[in-house]
Amino acid sequence: MSGYTPDEKLRVEQVWKLRRQWLKDQELSPREPLRPPKALGAVEKFWAGFVEPKSLWRLYTYKTYRGGVFALTRLLIPAWVVHYCVKYHIAKRPYGIVELKPKLFPGDTIMETGEVVPDLPETHAHH
Repeated sequence: MSGYTPDEKLRVEQVWKLRRQWLKDQELSPREPLRPPKALGAVEKFWAGFVEPKSLWRLYTYKTYRGGVFALTRLLIPAWVVHYCVKYHIAKRPYGIVELKPKLFPGDTIMETGEVVPDLPETHAHH
């Protein structure tokens, strides 16, 4: 005996048809799921106007954000890096960066101001 009997063929076709119909029924229409509209509170109503697409507040916030990102990444950070490199690695000016201050003794002349360092007072009372 080979193949299905007529009753078995009918049953298999019915199962396939039911399965196809069940799968088709699982597809949602564009209107589904249907839910009742949510009642908004006072604060939610206020903010709902700000977050709707193409609102002025949203556009200006985006423009401000993009301007801030541009200023930070293209102007401030590179300017800081260049300033740091010039100040600590490239500048050859005298007294631009003082790694070790020279020792000053009484009678020495301060180069920046031209002042002479006065002598130390001769008091021995604290010994």
